Amino acid sequence: MRKKVVLACTVCNGRNYTTEKQQQSSERIEVKKYCKRCAQHTLHRETK
Repeated sequence: MRKKVVLACTVCNGRNYTTEKQQQSSERIEVKKYCKRCAQHTLHRETK
């Protein structure tokens, strides 16, 4: 089963991406994505 999670920009804290991950994994997702508020590629982390 998959769980829906929200990714937030580490620079401006804008929550602009949603994705799914396996429910068994306990580690948080960290992905470099484009943030339109910052207008650059930044690190996005999974929020609580």
